[in-house]
Amino acid sequence: MLTGVSAPGDNGTIDDTADIDGLLAEIRERLTDTVTTPASMQSLLEAVLVVGSGLELDSMLQRIVSAAVALLGARYGALGVRAPDGRLSEFVYVGIDPAERSRMGHLPEGRGLLGLLINDPRPVRIADLSEHPASIGFPPGHPPMKSFLGTPIMVRGRVFGSIYLTEKIDGPAFTEEDEVILKVLATSAGVAIDNARLFEGSLTRERWLEAVAAINSRLLVGGSVDETLALLVDRVRALAHTVGTYVLLVDGTEGTVRAAAAPGPPATGSRLDLTDSPVLQAIRTRRTLITDNLEGLPAAGAGRAAILPLSATSGVTGVLIATRSARSDAWDDAEVTRLKSMADLVTVALEFAAQQRKKRLLDVLADRDRIAQDLHDNVIQRLFATGMSLQSTLVPGTDPDRVADIVQHAVEQLDRTVREIRTTIFDLHTTGAAASTSLRRRLLDVVGDLTTQSPVAPNVQFAGAIDTLVPARIHPHAEAVLREGLSNALRHSQSEKISVSVTAGDEFTIEIVDDGIGLPDTPRRSGLANLERRAQQCGGRCSTGPGDRGGTRVLWQVPL
Repeated sequence: MLTGVSAPGDNGTIDDTADIDGLLAEIRERLTDTVTTPASMQSLLEAVLVVGSGLELDSMLQRIVSAAVALLGARYGALGVRAPDGRLSEFVYVGIDPAERSRMGHLPEGRGLLGLLINDPRPVRIADLSEHPASIGFPPGHPPMKSFLGTPIMVRGRVFGSIYLTEKIDGPAFTEEDEVILKVLATSAGVAIDNARLFEGSLTRERWLEAVAAINSRLLVGGSVDETLALLVDRVRALAHTVGTYVLLVDGTEGTVRAAAAPGPPATGSRLDLTDSPVLQAIRTRRTLITDNLEGLPAAGAGRAAILPLSATSGVTGVLIATRSARSDAWDDAEVTRLKSMADLVTVALEFAAQQRKKRLLDVLADRDRIAQDLHDNVIQRLFATGMSLQSTLVPGTDPDRVADIVQHAVEQLDRTVREIRTTIFDLHTTGAAASTSLRRRLLDVVGDLTTQSPVAPNVQFAGAIDTLVPARIHPHAEAVLREGLSNALRHSQSEKISVSVTAGDEFTIEIVDDGIGLPDTPRRSGLANLERRAQQCGGRCSTGPGDRGGTRVLWQVPL
């Protein structure tokens, strides 16, 4: 092999100019001593250019083999890629046609002479394959081969694979010149392969970043946790080339599959017994576990698994499991780091969903507390006052006309109370899942926004099934009308009392009444014109004028 050559640096290039000069000087010396003709030198340089002409690794391997066969006049050529277990994970060949390939069995696995080159990375040049002690012969249907030349391909000081050439066409065996030329070609191939790997690594990182961005976007726009986790496991399975990817929530010694991307069972929602599973070890240690112990795991068709705990503030809630076949490459550090980032995203999604559930529960409790307060302050007090007034009719000698007035007033109060209780019932029906689209809730939010710093607290009353009867097209108009009318009353009326009544019946009505100074002689028409225009757009009407007891009354009505 060539000596005095530095291994490539982290960026895939030779570490410094001195190393490059040394490499070129040694190549020039070897070629000057061995390569006999300018044509051979030119052919070698052309082959080097062909080898390094692209960045896609699979096509580059094919170009390397084709260039070596053409350059050295071999009938057959191949390139084997070394697997982590020392065998061949990929085998690219030239010279064997489809008919010959169909008669052969499986491709070489890295035993015999081919394995020797991988485990003892030195060039091998022999005139007759059968005479080498490491030769194990050929399988049935394999074409006959005699002369052999092979050399390893080194990338960053490690064996990437080997180039094999057999059957020298224009001679009985490969020459020393052929060996030197193949060494040079293998050296250039190592640099080109390293660059292709770096390029593929950058593309891989870009794809993972795009997946993270898509998942974050799904969370930010309010996508459900089930949709988010389904997207995540699908992306992990595609990017990490797994047999299956699962999100498993753990409770004691039992697990529930929350999301799954796999060709077969278990499906989402399946329960698993984790008593003897390595999942419990990963949860206990809070560390990523790479294992071939698949006991209790959802790992059909897999040979190894990566188990990543989902560590939240409240503890470890589950694991992200990625499985691969026993024949596939083991996970490297970069892949494990990317899987950890996905496990963190799973944790964020689950935490986000839990916080959303808590927020919805708090909204329900707050709304029910408000409804209870309304019942206590309005309904119960009104019923108590009505009962007291009716008791006064039992006093002997009470004027019959006065008794009739009291009873009439009590009936009106009871009727009003019934309407408020009915409204409360509708509010309870819409609290919770429909709270986000509740018009009543949105109008109360408008009142809250406008009166945060105001010394006047409006009295707000609702009547009728507002959230049921009022169509969605009217909702934005109602919010805008209430905001405009109440804002004017708070800023300009100088009132001490403001009442807001919102009613849904045959018509949807918003009434805002204050006890302030009333409208000026020449009021500004911009705000009032907006209210009138919105009423017209909904087929209704809007009127503004003095109230029954002074002040100002705004009445906005649209038909339902």
